[in-house]
Amino acid sequence: MVSSARALTMHDTTRYDLAILGAGPIGLELAVALRLLGVNYVHFDARQIGHTISWYPRQVRFFSSNDRIAIAGVPLNTPDQSKASREDYLAYLRAVCTQFDLAIRTDEPVTTLRREGGGFVLTTRRREVEHTCRAHRVVLAVGDMHQPRMLSIDGEDLPHVSHYFVEAHDYFRQRLLIVGGRNSAVEAAIRCHHLGAQVALSYRRATFDDQSIKYWLLPELEVLIKTGGIAFHPETVPVAITPSHVRLGSATANGEAAAVDVAADFVLLLTGYGMNPDLFIQAGVSLDGENRAPRHDPRTMETNVPGLYVAGTAAAGTQQRFRLFIENCHAHVDKIVRAVTGKPCPFAARDVTHSGRYTLPES
Repeated sequence: MVSSARALTMHDTTRYDLAILGAGPIGLELAVALRLLGVNYVHFDARQIGHTISWYPRQVRFFSSNDRIAIAGVPLNTPDQSKASREDYLAYLRAVCTQFDLAIRTDEPVTTLRREGGGFVLTTRRREVEHTCRAHRVVLAVGDMHQPRMLSIDGEDLPHVSHYFVEAHDYFRQRLLIVGGRNSAVEAAIRCHHLGAQVALSYRRATFDDQSIKYWLLPELEVLIKTGGIAFHPETVPVAITPSHVRLGSATANGEAAAVDVAADFVLLLTGYGMNPDLFIQAGVSLDGENRAPRHDPRTMETNVPGLYVAGTAAAGTQQRFRLFIENCHAHVDKIVRAVTGKPCPFAARDVTHSGRYTLPES
């Protein structure tokens, strides 16, 4: 058995035209395009396909309509014609992989990425074994939600505290404090209330932004707060967590609000997630602005490092106010395909109709 300290290194002597890092929807869509065009590529993901979506709450439904999150010209249909749930979409992604027989090296994170000799050298790790390979070009389609935004407060690592809402059942007849005021926090609060939890909601602002919340959720939340179904603590932030309660302090500049202790059996810190920029940094990509967004040419998605491209929500870095979603990242695939092959994407310029037909782009 090989020890973790001295992992065996295997060298892949194949020189690939392109390597895709990330097997979310946009990474998979790019893989289908390259496969259809006969490009010699290799595809990695640190976890399973659609990993970020896999930790969405169970049975949560997408805000976007099905045609907007469908990929690779394959219609996304649900049994009742409603918006896709987490489970519907994961099944759909698996079906796309099967339909196009995509070869994806899952559970194999890329640990190092460096430019060398007009191309790139990638080191990956699977179990106890390291692998290296070379690719002429690389596309980072790694998404922007690798890790929760930590609050760095006492008690954040206690076992009853989580940055992920997965299953409402866990909070049946429990005192639950949810921190956050965007879509994830609001949906969790409503679902857990209806399931039988005693829900309190802490938000750093006085009111909610209707642009950050599904339009059908905000009116219900406002009614529940008004009628006392959900306790609301506006303009507050958690400053400490104990096994029995959470200390909320003022979020205002003048700190006028007095600190309050809220009893809680469980705490959900749904304050957002951030992108891990390590691979961009290793490769020499410049990260700009508050979001630390990879510098790139919007016409081709090529970064300031020649031959290195970015696709999907990773192009926006850690989004403070969301502007990139699955639905408006499909164009990245067409831009990259045209840049690296000189050919149009086989399913770009989609004209989605009720018949499910898609038009091909003009060459």
